[in-house]
Amino acid sequence: MNPRGNTLRLTAVSALVVLTLTGFSTGRGHGGSGDGGGGGCSNSSQDHDSSSSSGGGSHRDYDDDDDYGDAGDGGGSASSSELGALVDLVDCASEETPYATVEVTNQNTADGVFTVTVRFEDETGAEVLTRSQDVAVPGTGTVPVRVEIGDADVTRIAECEPDMIAEPAG
Repeated sequence: MNPRGNTLRLTAVSALVVLTLTGFSTGRGHGGSGDGGGGGCSNSSQDHDSSSSSGGGSHRDYDDDDDYGDAGDGGGSASSSELGALVDLVDCASEETPYATVEVTNQNTADGVFTVTVRFEDETGAEVLTRSQDVAVPGTGTVPVRVEIGDADVTRIAECEPDMIAEPAG
C-alpha cells in the first residue's frame, strides 16, 4: 500500500465531507440565477430552493431568506437527502484472502443500504476487475465488508482502489 496515496485519499474525503456539510458546491456561481442557487456565501438575492434543480428535497441555508418550509417541500423523498457512506480500505486481496476488506461508515442518522465498489489493479495500475456490492449500514454506524474477487486470478492483483463514497443503493 502507498501511504502517500492513503493520505491523499483521506484528505480528499475530508474535504468532500466538509464541502458537503457546509453547502458549498462546485460549478455554481455566486448569486441567484434561478438554477437552484449556489454554494458558498449566502446573500438575499440567491434562490435557495433546491427543488428547482435537484428534483426535490428540503434544503436549508439559514440566511436572511424565509425558506423554512416543512420537510415535504419539493415533493422529494427522504432518500433524496441521504448522504453517501464513507469507504476506507482495510486490506487488499491476496492469495490467502481473495477479497478486499473495506469499512463503510454511514454518515446519516437513519439506517441505509449503500453500493460499495472496489477496483482491483495489477502492478502497472491497469484494472484487472471491478466489483460492487450492496451493504446495509446502521445509522452513524461502521461495518466491515468483504468484496470478493470471484474467479479472477488473485496473483494478478497488486492494488485495491475502493470508491471513497458509497452511494445509496436503489
